[in-house]
Amino acid sequence: MSAYLNRAVSMVAGNTGMASSSSSFDTNSISENRSFANDKSPLQIFVKAKKRINDIYDEINEYVIETFHFVNDLPHDIDIVDKAEKELFESYIFKVSAIREVLHRDHMKVAFFGRTSNGKSSVINAMLKDKILPSGIGHTTNCFCQVEGVDGEDAYLVKEGSDEKLNVVNIKQLANALCQEKLSESSLVRIFWPRERCHLLRDDVVFVDSPGVDVSANLDDWIDNHCLDADVFVLVLNAESTMTLAEKSFFHTVSKKLSKPNVFVLNNRWDAAADEMEFQDSVRTQHLERCLDFLSKELKVCSEKEAAERVFFVSAKETLNARIFESKGQPPHLGAITDGFQTRYFEFLDFERKFEECISKSAVKTKFEQHSSRGRNIGNDMHLMLENIYDRSNVMKKEKGGVKKKLTDRIQSTESNLMQITREMKQKIHNMVEEVEKKVSTALNEEIWRLGVLVDEFSMPFHSEPLVLNIYKKELNAHVEAGLGSNLRARLSIALATNIESAQCEMTDRMHSLISSETIITQNKQILTRSQPFEMLYSLNCQNLCSDFQENLDFKFSWGITSMINRFTGKMKTNGKQSLTVIHRQGNAIERVSSVQSILENPPNQASRIADGITPEQISTISRVVLSSIGSQGTVGGLVVAGILFKTIGWRILFGVGALYGCVYIYERLSWTTASKERAFKGQYVDHATKKLKMIVDLTSANCSHQVQQELSSTFARLCRVVDTATTDMNKELKDIEHSLASIETNQKSIKLLRNKASYILNELDIFENNYIKSN
Repeated sequence: MSAYLNRAVSMVAGNTGMASSSSSFDTNSISENRSFANDKSPLQIFVKAKKRINDIYDEINEYVIETFHFVNDLPHDIDIVDKAEKELFESYIFKVSAIREVLHRDHMKVAFFGRTSNGKSSVINAMLKDKILPSGIGHTTNCFCQVEGVDGEDAYLVKEGSDEKLNVVNIKQLANALCQEKLSESSLVRIFWPRERCHLLRDDVVFVDSPGVDVSANLDDWIDNHCLDADVFVLVLNAESTMTLAEKSFFHTVSKKLSKPNVFVLNNRWDAAADEMEFQDSVRTQHLERCLDFLSKELKVCSEKEAAERVFFVSAKETLNARIFESKGQPPHLGAITDGFQTRYFEFLDFERKFEECISKSAVKTKFEQHSSRGRNIGNDMHLMLENIYDRSNVMKKEKGGVKKKLTDRIQSTESNLMQITREMKQKIHNMVEEVEKKVSTALNEEIWRLGVLVDEFSMPFHSEPLVLNIYKKELNAHVEAGLGSNLRARLSIALATNIESAQCEMTDRMHSLISSETIITQNKQILTRSQPFEMLYSLNCQNLCSDFQENLDFKFSWGITSMINRFTGKMKTNGKQSLTVIHRQGNAIERVSSVQSILENPPNQASRIADGITPEQISTISRVVLSSIGSQGTVGGLVVAGILFKTIGWRILFGVGALYGCVYIYERLSWTTASKERAFKGQYVDHATKKLKMIVDLTSANCSHQVQQELSSTFARLCRVVDTATTDMNKELKDIEHSLASIETNQKSIKLLRNKASYILNELDIFENNYIKSN
């Protein structure tokens, strides 16, 4: 560009006229330069940077949404993300969404300022290649006009506070200060111009035209509403005059609110200098010095060398005319107003070129550097948070792994110990059952042996009437049953209950040692608690057992024939040897009775003589005869015995014995009172009950041992169920832990993936900054 400019300056210095050959050459040069400028436009850097940062933020948006859903969908048992972190992850979604919205709206904004009639609108029209904004003599622009690109071929405008699309020709009325329908000075009219008609708009450049800075005092409002987001300010001066205090004051205010704004100075209407060629260089130098001092010394926005690259002398009206002719296919020099057109035109092109470079660098840095930094902060924060979450998941994984190992060992130990305890408890129950059976059998036999004492303690009045006697027997049965039960309980129950309670406590302690949970132990104790201590039930049932008892209360002489027969025939349940012994004893008794009778009937000397006269053989014969006569139980036998005795002993002895026998009979008969009957009844009852009770000794002891076995077995079964429940709970807990571990491992993979995505996004932002921010 500087080569073209130098060549144009030399051409102006060597030729004061505009030859046709030179014009043709210059026109081709201008066309080549414009084509080159369009193809190599620095604004493409901003376009590419904007597209790239938007693509990166699309990835960031997907990433933060994916991360939020991940942390929000974590199972409740995996508590590795607190509420604050979830809220922070969610806030990133809104932050990224807001940044993306700003990014899509971001563009390179150029604000044009200057005094009234300095040609601000003409400069914009020249850059847009068409008369869009109102321009002319005097104060023409009465509001802010923003020109931005739009897809399509139709141009339209929108007033501030309205969505209605108006024809773009209306801008000449709406924004024209000479029009009756005026807008306020701070209002904004947005003009949407097809991008295909202007390469600057195609590259996301927005132009803002303003009213003259000398017609309003609301400079602060202008800056706040329309200038804070501007990338470049273009100060349009009238080259026919000098820079005014109003223009300087405005930019001093801008520099206070913006750090080193990018300011370009256009000395417009430089075509007027062609009429005074002798003063052209000196005026140019004067304007240039003032502009350089203003930028470098007063505003201090750049160095003097940089300021020299931002001051231009152009003719916007001339350039606009040239481009209108060019758009119609005619040579651009036809729009020249006076001599020096090529120089002024090339300088306008040079302004556009440097303006494009400056706005591209400025916009990329001021807009995208901040977005890149915010994206980096979000990426770093999320990477750090995910790293912390991953570390917490590792800690939880180790803890659950330790719990899993403890549970596994506990379950195995519980199962093996339960088998051992079961074997030991079964053997213990078996031994206790045998011991109980033996103790009950012994105690019951002893109580049966003492049954007579218990029956004698029965004090209900006795009467031999059948009806009364039945009641007496029922009460006696109840007394015997209650007494035997009470005696057995007194002798056995306390000891048995103590042993059973001791065994139950041992079972409980052994089982509790298998269970670690205090809650389960408490539940076990509640299950094992009994409202009453264990009590043995002795089911004797004497009513049924002695229901066949038939008493015999008829008087029986103890020395009567029937009694003697019953006594000597061995009807009592004894073995054979005992029967013979009893008979021998009864024979001796008879002999003693006979001896006594003979002593009574005869004096001692005679008795001794009789005794001396009876030989042992005779005594043996008499005994056998007596026994034979007794055994015959007949009258003939009695007569035979009586005859033998009468013949052998004599009638006196027999008479004495008979008298004694009769006295004994009378005594016993008179002694057969109600009390004797009661004693006889109780004796018969004792004999009968003893026989019956001995029959149920084994059954009763077996029943008692069964009660003990049932009590201990049921206790052990309940404990086993509790242990089984605890084991089931531990297995369930183990499965839950295994599921949690699997879930943690799966989530850790997702966390790693999300963490790697964060690193990838940070790397993309690094590449973006290196390519578009640091390189500028």
